[in-house]
Amino acid sequence: MDKQLRQHLLALQKAPGMVDRPSPLPLGIPAIDKVLGGGLMRGALHEIASAGEIHLPAAAGFALGLAVSAPSPRMLWITEDMGLAESGAPHGAGIDAFGFAPERLVTVSTVHRRDLLWAMEEALRCRAVGAVIGEMRAGEIGTVAVRRLSLAAAESGTLALLLRAATPNDASTATTRWVVGAASSIIPGREQSERTFGPSRNDREIRSRFTTHLVRNRHGPTGSWILEWSDNDERFILTTLAQSVAAPIFNRSHRQVA
Repeated sequence: MDKQLRQHLLALQKAPGMVDRPSPLPLGIPAIDKVLGGGLMRGALHEIASAGEIHLPAAAGFALGLAVSAPSPRMLWITEDMGLAESGAPHGAGIDAFGFAPERLVTVSTVHRRDLLWAMEEALRCRAVGAVIGEMRAGEIGTVAVRRLSLAAAESGTLALLLRAATPNDASTATTRWVVGAASSIIPGREQSERTFGPSRNDREIRSRFTTHLVRNRHGPTGSWILEWSDNDERFILTTLAQSVAAPIFNRSHRQVA
């Protein structure tokens, strides 16, 4: 980043139109809210990465669960055409399972990565939108683009979630970075693997479970938890499973699985 661009970005941070920092969105889980400084920071960018291609539905479900807690009734989900071709579009039944009316969700598809980032930035500047989810496939994203998204979110107080189909290796200036995978459900042999993100409201015996690893936190420590989505409370709760959460493994693609 050259000196002129750095000065321009610093000037944007002091723009008079920038709103005061809104209050964080508490998850209602004391252990996590304490680590996050009261909850997930609004007016900021957060990265949610899938632990692997098979875990993308879980990562998408986790992103959706965070987004539905935003106070505004509107949400935008922006994805690349390749993502739609490989993973499909968000399913209405799955969205409804998270207590969010599907008609309140606006979906946008783009051909190129640059278009996705531009659409996210424009959507984040709209104060009528409570949360913006940008879903991108594997690949790196430049620090300048991440910084622009962060500034756009700060101007409006909107919650910005960058959903990544694979665990990235690039550096991040986002407020938090999560690595999310699917955990075993209550019913043996039934795992969260569908694009519907979670169980339907007619199947309440099954709860979606997530392994969540907070691997970057600009304002506090990191940590790992197993969460599940509660239909009754319409929020995440800590699972009652008595098991530890293994830390995610990075940069070991050369290892062979027997």
